Amino acid sequence: MSTQNPGPVPAPAPIPTDQLHFAMPPVHTSAADERRHRKERLAGALRIFGRLGYEDGVSGHITARDPEFDDCYWVNPFGVPLRHITVGDLVLANGEGQVVQGRHHVNQAAFTVHAEVHRARPDLVAVAHCHSTYGKALSALGELIEPITQEACAFYEDHALLDEYTGVSVDAGEGKRIAVALGTYKALVLRNHGLLAVGDSVDAAAWWFIALERCCEVQLAARAAGRPVLIDRRQAVATRDRTGGDLVAWINYQSMWQDITRSEPEFLA
Repeated sequence: MSTQNPGPVPAPAPIPTDQLHFAMPPVHTSAADERRHRKERLAGALRIFGRLGYEDGVSGHITARDPEFDDCYWVNPFGVPLRHITVGDLVLANGEGQVVQGRHHVNQAAFTVHAEVHRARPDLVAVAHCHSTYGKALSALGELIEPITQEACAFYEDHALLDEYTGVSVDAGEGKRIAVALGTYKALVLRNHGLLAVGDSVDAAAWWFIALERCCEVQLAARAAGRPVLIDRRQAVATRDRTGGDLVAWINYQSMWQDITRSEPEFLA
């Protein structure tokens, strides 16, 4: 019997990259289709925020601009637990906070801020603001996120600090101050208050808020353990340019979206 070695077996041929699945933001053919998409993403993001413990009483909101109706925004209903929200629960309110679709009130203090940010930034689709634990802790120090990790570099010179506290935001003037402080950035630390993040999709805004909250946690932990080593400006800017765009945020968020749709599909009703 022959015992000759037939030699190495060639590896399988690579599959062409255009045949590999890679999710990208969908293109919509109608306002109704885009509205449904945004509402589904909004309800899912709110449930994820509830899972992550970002809800604090009736605080915690994400808004999504309606694709058709001017100065109207979808938002979670007042007093409904984030972890139980469905697409059908969402409320559409105009820029004055008046409900035009839905059967629940909206949190007027929170909605005032969101409406002014949306008005100041027509490029935005979504605004997320919650009183999350680590965001509140960092905001109490009146500090920005430092470039101490790769993830933190996504916010390098792309977030701001509103270095004042003027109480609960109940009027348009306070909302305008927040919008001015945010400027063209993707996130804002509200001193003694919490975090705000924005994006050109619900997915991007949700991801930036989650990522910012995690950066706050890491920064506080690193500072408690010692003296964090900063990434130099050149590398921080280069990393931000690679990882700080809304498309990157959208892509990062998709695993969370798949998880919530598979584990709690009832929210789509």
